[in-house]
Amino acid sequence: MVKILFICHGNICRSAAAEVVLKQMAAEKGRRDLRIASAAATREEIGNDIYPPMKKALVNAGYTCAPHAARQTVRADYAQWDYIIGMDDENMWDMKSIYGGDPERKLSMLLDWAGQPGQEIDDPWYTRDFTGVLRQIEEGCRGVLERTRHG
Repeated sequence: MVKILFICHGNICRSAAAEVVLKQMAAEKGRRDLRIASAAATREEIGNDIYPPMKKALVNAGYTCAPHAARQTVRADYAQWDYIIGMDDENMWDMKSIYGGDPERKLSMLLDWAGQPGQEIDDPWYTRDFTGVLRQIEEGCRGVLERTRHG
């Protein structure tokens, strides 16, 4: 089982969308070897569902959104997940602070998986381009799915 945790600032836009996207992509490919979840770097949105404009972009693109409650990542998550994937440089800084560094090199940014090292996923909270952000997330998730394939 490959365990993947997505992280963004509040766990209501980018990381929550990445969880939805990768779960659906994995299901469509018959990939049952993945455990996928998401969390926030901060406490601001704990308990909240996916932000409505992000959810609308997901549904319009054909994704099914299960009920979601944002949660904050904690230090213990580091030991429980194989890959912990952030969306931007601020998330990376926050994760290293929360986890006490990255001694096992588990941390990466989503677009690293799509051959775009160091490239950030735009924050739609500020850009308001939820569809464009979803395209970035899909690109990264396709890379995650491909690069975690067994056999």
